[in-house]
Amino acid sequence: MSEKLSGPSGFEPVTIINSGGSSPFVLVCDHASNFIPDTLGDLGLSEADRKAHIAWDPGALGVSLVLSKLLDAPLVYSNVSRLVIDCNRSVDAHDLVPPCSELTDVPGNQNLTDAQRAERIALSHTPFHSAIDQVISERIAADKQTAVVSIHSYTPVYKGVQRPWEIGLIYGEDDALATPSLEALASSTNYSVGDNEPYAPSDGVYYTLNRHGTERGLKSLMIEIRNDEITTAEQEAAWAELLSPILTEALKSTGEADAA
Repeated sequence: MSEKLSGPSGFEPVTIINSGGSSPFVLVCDHASNFIPDTLGDLGLSEADRKAHIAWDPGALGVSLVLSKLLDAPLVYSNVSRLVIDCNRSVDAHDLVPPCSELTDVPGNQNLTDAQRAERIALSHTPFHSAIDQVISERIAADKQTAVVSIHSYTPVYKGVQRPWEIGLIYGEDDALATPSLEALASSTNYSVGDNEPYAPSDGVYYTLNRHGTERGLKSLMIEIRNDEITTAEQEAAWAELLSPILTEALKSTGEADAA
Protein backbone atom coordinates (compact mmCIF):
# COMPACT_ATOMS: atom_id res chain seq x y z
CA MET A 1 0.00 0.00 0.00
CA SER A 2 1.34 3.42 -0.89
CA GLU A 3 0.45 6.91 0.22
CA LYS A 4 1.21 9.87 -2.01
CA LEU A 5 1.32 13.26 -0.34
CA SER A 6 0.33 16.29 -2.42
CA GLY A 7 2.58 19.34 -2.46
CA PRO A 8 1.79 23.04 -2.84
CA SER A 9 1.42 22.92 -6.63
CA GLY A 10 -0.96 19.95 -6.62
CA PHE A 11 1.43 17.21 -7.72
CA GLU A 12 2.72 14.48 -5.41
CA PRO A 13 6.31 15.20 -4.33
CA VAL A 14 6.70 12.20 -2.03
CA THR A 15 5.44 8.63 -1.75
CA ILE A 16 5.26 6.46 1.36
CA ILE A 17 5.19 2.70 0.83
CA ASN A 18 4.18 0.21 3.55
CA SER A 19 4.27 2.71 6.41
CA GLY A 20 3.20 0.05 8.90
CA GLY A 21 5.78 -2.54 7.83
CA SER A 22 7.04 -4.96 10.46
CA SER A 23 10.75 -4.51 9.68
CA PRO A 24 12.99 -2.49 11.99
CA PHE A 25 14.30 -0.71 8.90
CA VAL A 26 12.91 2.47 7.40
CA LEU A 27 14.16 2.88 3.83
CA VAL A 28 14.54 6.25 2.13
CA CYS A 29 15.37 7.10 -1.48
CA ASP A 30 16.19 10.79 -1.87
CA HIS A 31 16.96 10.71 -5.60
CA ALA A 32 14.34 8.28 -6.86
CA SER A 33 12.96 10.41 -9.71
CA ASN A 34 14.04 12.69 -12.56
CA PHE A 35 10.64 14.41 -12.69
CA ILE A 36 10.63 18.19 -13.20
CA PRO A 37 7.26 19.91 -12.57
CA ASP A 38 5.73 21.64 -15.60
CA THR A 39 5.92 24.98 -13.81
CA LEU A 40 9.72 24.83 -14.11
CA GLY A 41 9.85 23.81 -17.76
CA ASP A 42 12.97 21.84 -18.63
CA LEU A 43 15.39 23.99 -16.59
CA GLY A 44 17.11 24.75 -19.90
CA LEU A 45 18.42 21.19 -20.21
CA SER A 46 18.29 18.67 -23.03
CA GLU A 47 16.24 15.50 -22.75
CA ALA A 48 19.47 13.52 -22.44
CA ASP A 49 20.57 15.67 -19.50
CA ARG A 50 17.21 15.24 -17.81
CA LYS A 51 17.54 11.46 -18.07
CA ALA A 52 21.17 11.34 -16.95
CA HIS A 53 22.54 10.70 -13.47
CA ILE A 54 22.74 14.43 -12.77
CA ALA A 55 18.93 14.40 -12.54
CA TRP A 56 18.45 11.33 -10.30
CA ASP A 57 19.92 8.03 -9.13
CA PRO A 58 19.00 5.49 -11.83
CA GLY A 59 18.12 2.09 -10.40
CA ALA A 60 17.94 3.25 -6.79
CA LEU A 61 14.15 3.23 -6.60
CA GLY A 62 13.93 -0.22 -8.16
CA VAL A 63 16.31 -1.63 -5.55
CA SER A 64 14.43 0.20 -2.78
CA LEU A 65 11.02 -1.15 -3.83
CA VAL A 66 12.22 -4.76 -3.90
CA LEU A 67 14.10 -4.33 -0.62
CA SER A 68 10.96 -2.87 0.96
CA LYS A 69 9.02 -6.01 -0.01
CA LEU A 70 11.72 -8.43 1.09
CA LEU A 71 12.16 -6.78 4.49
CA ASP A 72 8.51 -5.70 4.91
CA ALA A 73 9.98 -2.24 5.49
CA PRO A 74 8.48 1.23 5.12
CA LEU A 75 9.93 3.20 2.21
CA VAL A 76 9.79 6.95 1.66
CA TYR A 77 10.91 8.31 -1.70
CA SER A 78 10.99 11.64 -3.50
CA ASN A 79 9.14 12.09 -6.79
CA VAL A 80 11.13 15.18 -7.81
CA SER A 81 14.46 15.50 -9.61
CA ARG A 82 17.43 16.57 -7.55
CA LEU A 83 18.00 19.23 -10.22
CA VAL A 84 14.87 20.95 -8.90
CA ILE A 85 16.09 20.63 -5.32
CA ASP A 86 18.34 18.08 -3.65
CA CYS A 87 16.45 16.54 -0.75
CA ASN A 88 19.72 15.13 0.61
CA ARG A 89 21.15 18.58 1.33
CA SER A 90 20.54 21.08 4.11
CA VAL A 91 18.48 24.11 3.13
CA ASP A 92 21.55 26.35 3.39
CA ALA A 93 23.82 24.09 1.28
CA HIS A 94 25.43 25.69 -1.77
CA ASP A 95 24.25 22.79 -3.95
CA LEU A 96 20.70 22.55 -2.60
CA VAL A 97 19.54 23.90 -5.98
CA PRO A 98 22.59 23.16 -8.14
CA PRO A 99 23.50 25.83 -10.72
CA CYS A 100 25.95 23.24 -12.09
CA SER A 101 25.75 19.46 -11.66
CA GLU A 102 28.98 17.56 -12.29
CA LEU A 103 30.08 19.25 -15.54
CA THR A 104 26.63 20.42 -16.70
CA ASP A 105 25.37 23.96 -16.18
CA VAL A 106 21.69 24.15 -15.24
CA PRO A 107 20.33 27.41 -16.75
CA GLY A 108 17.04 27.24 -14.85
CA ASN A 109 18.88 27.21 -11.53
CA GLN A 110 21.03 30.28 -12.12
CA ASN A 111 20.70 33.35 -9.91
CA LEU A 112 17.57 32.27 -8.04
CA THR A 113 16.05 34.79 -5.66
CA ASP A 114 15.46 33.91 -2.02
CA ALA A 115 11.75 33.64 -2.84
CA GLN A 116 12.38 31.21 -5.69
CA ARG A 117 14.65 29.13 -3.50
CA ALA A 118 11.97 29.05 -0.80
CA GLU A 119 9.43 27.88 -3.38
CA ARG A 120 11.67 24.96 -4.32
CA ILE A 121 12.06 24.01 -0.65
CA ALA A 122 8.29 24.07 -0.12
CA LEU A 123 7.73 22.16 -3.36
CA SER A 124 9.74 19.06 -2.49
CA HIS A 125 12.26 19.27 0.34
CA THR A 126 9.79 20.04 3.13
CA PRO A 127 7.21 17.40 2.10
CA PHE A 128 9.88 14.72 1.74
CA HIS A 129 11.39 15.24 5.15
CA SER A 130 8.00 15.72 6.78
CA ALA A 131 7.00 12.31 5.41
CA ILE A 132 10.10 10.64 6.86
CA ASP A 133 9.48 12.40 10.19
CA GLN A 134 5.91 11.13 10.14
CA VAL A 135 6.86 7.50 9.55
CA ILE A 136 9.63 7.49 12.15
CA SER A 137 7.64 9.39 14.78
CA GLU A 138 4.73 6.96 14.45
CA ARG A 139 7.12 4.03 14.89
CA ILE A 140 8.78 5.54 17.94
CA ALA A 141 5.39 6.31 19.48
CA ALA A 142 4.49 2.64 18.96
CA ASP A 143 7.81 1.58 20.54
CA LYS A 144 9.00 -0.08 17.33
CA GLN A 145 12.69 -0.62 16.84
CA THR A 146 13.89 1.63 14.01
CA ALA A 147 17.03 1.96 11.89
CA VAL A 148 17.28 4.15 8.79
CA VAL A 149 18.85 3.07 5.49
CA SER A 150 19.09 5.24 2.39
CA ILE A 151 19.56 3.81 -1.12
CA HIS A 152 21.50 5.66 -3.83
CA SER A 153 23.37 4.97 -7.05
CA TYR A 154 26.47 6.56 -8.55
CA THR A 155 28.23 6.82 -11.89
CA PRO A 156 31.15 4.58 -12.93
CA VAL A 157 33.08 7.72 -13.93
CA TYR A 158 32.86 11.10 -12.17
CA LYS A 159 34.59 14.12 -13.72
CA GLY A 160 36.91 11.79 -15.62
CA VAL A 161 37.81 9.63 -12.60
CA GLN A 162 37.00 5.91 -12.66
CA ARG A 163 35.23 4.44 -9.65
CA PRO A 164 36.24 0.80 -9.15
CA TRP A 165 33.72 -0.13 -6.45
CA GLU A 166 30.49 -1.87 -7.41
CA ILE A 167 28.99 -0.80 -4.08
CA GLY A 168 29.92 1.62 -1.34
CA LEU A 169 28.71 1.93 2.25
CA ILE A 170 28.63 5.43 3.70
CA TYR A 171 28.40 6.02 7.44
CA GLY A 172 29.28 8.48 10.16
CA GLU A 173 30.72 7.94 13.62
CA ASP A 174 28.27 5.11 14.33
CA ASP A 175 29.53 2.16 12.28
CA ALA A 176 27.28 -0.42 13.94
CA LEU A 177 25.52 -1.31 10.68
CA ALA A 178 28.41 -0.51 8.36
CA THR A 179 31.11 -2.74 9.84
CA PRO A 180 29.21 -6.06 9.73
CA SER A 181 27.77 -5.17 6.32
CA LEU A 182 31.23 -4.43 4.93
CA GLU A 183 32.50 -7.71 6.35
CA ALA A 184 29.58 -9.66 4.89
CA LEU A 185 30.00 -8.15 1.43
CA ALA A 186 33.74 -8.86 1.52
CA SER A 187 33.30 -12.48 2.61
CA SER A 188 30.29 -13.45 0.50
CA THR A 189 30.90 -11.62 -2.81
CA ASN A 190 33.70 -10.80 -5.21
CA TYR A 191 32.71 -7.16 -5.38
CA SER A 192 35.06 -4.30 -4.68
CA VAL A 193 33.35 -2.57 -1.77
CA GLY A 194 33.86 1.09 -0.92
CA ASP A 195 34.32 1.94 2.76
CA ASN A 196 33.02 5.52 2.85
CA GLU A 197 33.58 5.55 -0.91
CA PRO A 198 32.79 7.00 -3.42
CA TYR A 199 31.50 9.55 -0.90
CA ALA A 200 31.79 10.17 2.81
CA PRO A 201 29.68 12.23 5.23
CA SER A 202 32.33 14.97 4.99
CA ASP A 203 31.23 15.48 1.36
CA GLY A 204 27.86 16.74 2.58
CA VAL A 205 25.91 13.68 1.38
CA TYR A 206 24.71 12.45 4.78
CA TYR A 207 22.09 15.10 5.48
CA THR A 208 19.01 12.86 5.38
CA LEU A 209 20.57 10.21 7.59
CA ASN A 210 21.96 12.77 10.04
CA ARG A 211 18.57 14.42 10.34
CA HIS A 212 16.43 11.32 10.68
CA GLY A 213 18.93 8.80 12.01
CA THR A 214 21.90 10.18 13.93
CA GLU A 215 20.10 13.14 15.49
CA ARG A 216 17.34 10.84 16.74
CA GLY A 217 19.79 8.28 18.11
CA LEU A 218 18.89 5.72 15.43
CA LYS A 219 21.34 3.48 13.63
CA SER A 220 21.77 4.45 10.01
CA LEU A 221 23.55 3.47 6.82
CA MET A 222 23.80 4.87 3.29
CA ILE A 223 24.11 2.36 0.46
CA GLU A 224 25.55 3.46 -2.89
CA ILE A 225 25.39 1.05 -5.84
CA ARG A 226 27.23 1.82 -9.07
CA ASN A 227 24.51 2.47 -11.60
CA ASP A 228 25.85 0.18 -14.33
CA GLU A 229 25.09 -2.65 -11.89
CA ILE A 230 21.35 -1.84 -11.76
CA THR A 231 20.25 -1.11 -15.32
CA THR A 232 17.50 -3.78 -15.41
CA ALA A 233 14.72 -4.89 -13.09
CA GLU A 234 16.50 -8.23 -12.70
CA GLN A 235 19.70 -6.54 -11.55
CA GLU A 236 17.78 -4.31 -9.13
CA ALA A 237 16.10 -7.37 -7.64
CA ALA A 238 19.39 -9.25 -7.38
CA TRP A 239 21.01 -6.45 -5.40
CA ALA A 240 17.99 -6.19 -3.11
CA GLU A 241 18.11 -9.95 -2.53
CA LEU A 242 21.80 -9.70 -1.66
CA LEU A 243 21.36 -6.76 0.71
CA SER A 244 18.25 -7.90 2.57
CA PRO A 245 19.89 -10.65 4.69
CA ILE A 246 23.08 -8.63 5.09
CA LEU A 247 21.17 -5.72 6.62
CA THR A 248 19.10 -8.03 8.80
CA GLU A 249 22.16 -9.81 10.17
CA ALA A 250 24.03 -6.51 10.63
CA LEU A 251 21.25 -5.18 12.84
CA LYS A 252 21.08 -8.42 14.79
CA SER A 253 24.81 -8.18 15.43
CA THR A 254 24.33 -4.88 17.27
CA GLY A 255 22.57 -6.77 20.03
CA GLU A 256 19.51 -4.56 19.77
CA ALA A 257 17.58 -6.40 17.12
CA ASP A 258 14.36 -8.20 17.04
CA ALA A 259 15.16 -7.99 13.30
CA ALA A 260 12.62 -9.77 11.14
